[in-house]
Amino acid sequence: MKWLSLSLALAVPSQAALRFGCSTLTIQRLDPLVEPGKVPSAHLHQIVGGNAFNASMDPADGDLGDKGTCTTCTFSEDFSNYWTAVMFFKHPNGTYKRVPIMQNTALPNGINGGMTIYYTQQDFSSNGNQKITAFKPGFRMTVGTPTATSKYGPGLKFVCLQNKGTRFPELDDFPTKPCPGGIMTVHHFPACWDGKNLDSPDHQSHMYNTVKDAFQNSGPCPASHPVRVPQVAYETLWDTTQFNSMWPTDGSQPFTLSYGDNKGYGTHADYVFGWKGDSLQRAMDSPCMFQACENGNPLKSQGVAQMNACTVKKTVDEDIDGWLTSLPGM
Repeated sequence: MKWLSLSLALAVPSQAALRFGCSTLTIQRLDPLVEPGKVPSAHLHQIVGGNAFNASMDPADGDLGDKGTCTTCTFSEDFSNYWTAVMFFKHPNGTYKRVPIMQNTALPNGINGGMTIYYTQQDFSSNGNQKITAFKPGFRMTVGTPTATSKYGPGLKFVCLQNKGTRFPELDDFPTKPCPGGIMTVHHFPACWDGKNLDSPDHQSHMYNTVKDAFQNSGPCPASHPVRVPQVAYETLWDTTQFNSMWPTDGSQPFTLSYGDNKGYGTHADYVFGWKGDSLQRAMDSPCMFQACENGNPLKSQGVAQMNACTVKKTVDEDIDGWLTSLPGM
């Protein structure tokens, strides 16, 4: 309740929006949020962020912001972890090949793979003037669910890229024809917090979603979840172009997510907060926007070589790069 009271007492206008890249930390069957301690987890994930990532990540073990020694993200004070299911191409002969990720046009050249992470206040082009309360150490959440068999909610989208700058139209499921520039998956997280719980049994109930599709301003937070937190979103660009010549002759959609979902309704993402000290709150209280927040204004940043150099040890030893007879774990 102390956090809730403080956030309401300090409800003065602020301006802040972050957009930054994170290179690949690891690609493994680990899921410390949904399947903590299980090695391997049920399906394969694309993971970026701080090197304190591991199979368990028990909040009682300490603050990620203090435990991490490097991060694959632009902001060197961000030891959070961000992950999502991996995309595979299914060949007409029944074998699978992992689809690599690629950086988008807003990120520096040379990033190893790369996801684009957003912490916005209002929308894609405006900071707005609400007070934004940063997440607290130990905070975590998910969006979407791999068991969904129909559209799960707003903010979970696919984009058929004409080029890396394409943003629309946003689709509820996989594109049904080859995309000239690849496929982008988009995950928008809820931005209203109950002000009390750093997590919940389903990793979602402590949050409330007033997010509309795309980067639109979220609606007011309800009394049950009154604390407005940053609008976290991931953009992941998948280089599907190398498979366009192998598209099935019957026209069927050949891509699937790593848990066997060829519709895309179960697309999901996980977030574990790990910003060091008060760095995220300082950013949320700053007038900066996107790249203007780098180089100490107010956040420390690092170059591509440092981002790419950060990795974690492989815990699960299995082939994920060749042509596979089945999806890992399936």
